Amino acid sequence: MNKKKSFFIIDDDPSFKKALTQALKSDGQTVYSGTLDIIDNLSAIDADRPDCIVLPETHITAFLKELGRLCDTISTKTKVVVLSKNPNKKDAKSNIVSGVEGVISKASTMENILGDLKNIMDEPVRFTFWGVHGTLTVPGLKTARYGGNTPCVSLRVPGENLFIFDAGSGIKELSNDLRRENKPPIKANILISHPHWDHIQGLPFFAPLYQEGNIIDIYGPPNGNISLRELIAGQMNGVYFPINIKKFGAKVSFFDILEEQININSIKIQTIFLNHPGRCLGYRLSHKGQSFCYITDNEIYPRSSVNYDEEYSSKLQSFICDADALITDCTYMDDEYEAKTGWGHSSLSQVIELADRAGVKNLYLFHHDIDHTDKDIDKKNSTARKILKNLGSSTRCNAPKEGDFFDL
Repeated sequence: MNKKKSFFIIDDDPSFKKALTQALKSDGQTVYSGTLDIIDNLSAIDADRPDCIVLPETHITAFLKELGRLCDTISTKTKVVVLSKNPNKKDAKSNIVSGVEGVISKASTMENILGDLKNIMDEPVRFTFWGVHGTLTVPGLKTARYGGNTPCVSLRVPGENLFIFDAGSGIKELSNDLRRENKPPIKANILISHPHWDHIQGLPFFAPLYQEGNIIDIYGPPNGNISLRELIAGQMNGVYFPINIKKFGAKVSFFDILEEQININSIKIQTIFLNHPGRCLGYRLSHKGQSFCYITDNEIYPRSSVNYDEEYSSKLQSFICDADALITDCTYMDDEYEAKTGWGHSSLSQVIELADRAGVKNLYLFHHDIDHTDKDIDKKNSTARKILKNLGSSTRCNAPKEGDFFDL
């Protein structure tokens, strides 16, 4: 762990408790031992002021009720982590409530348990790029540095599930990465912006969908009278793909969402309709004062355009206002945009000016044109930084490559 922490461990399995205590102490952490008596534990916690309380799921309801009595005396930074024999069970899933930072599987290896505790305690809200091009995959030497996969970005919040934004071909690289981690069953939320093929074409190749025990929730907009489930199933109906969604081994649920707010565990997610052919959503994820915006396939009309809409422009600006991170469509250089007006994608200067006006802290250029090479993206990034400098902006700009990750 980046910093040494203190842990208060409660468990009904003496051998597991001993093994976890030894592992934490070997890692240089301070460990206090609790009993199964709630009142005794509360007195000890009040005295020891641990950074983290680790307890079994069988004690969580009663413990949290009693812990509330100490809310004024224990540190507000004290985290509660639940140990579960099966974190995919409904009762374990319900333990992710206010006051609980995460659920860890006792069936995992001790190395993975320590890794999960590290992620929770170090609190990195980390997002990773797995595909940054749009419209069509573009493999080859000219895209070797930035990568040629279509959109996919993953985001992990400590103690929460995995969030995946879009399922372009880049989701296959995420799938490979999850397989290398070899962790216990996966709980993931896939947030689809819209069902154009470059944003869903990788979904059939996402291996966790076919593994029993995994729980995958897929959110996105219906189009017309066609539900999200029907849209995804249509892509895999035998005409376009040999395996249909009935072959999924995981528990997969589909949720039609529009312009609204939803809550996934402790995460607040807001959506906004974007300016793109068909129905397309942008997402804003908020967690403990931090905000992450994913706005792709969106056309920002310049003020000189007959299509310019002041009301929509203000609405979009408010949606991304003060975001810690904004990943946004930046398909065209300015001199390319005029010939492609109405196609549903934005030019560089319009994106930069919007991010500056909205006070975005970090801007990530995304969804590059299929004809843009690595050198073109380099130019796009350097031009964007010059525009921001000329504006006197505090917004920082990056053009991420596949595999690049950032912390909020």
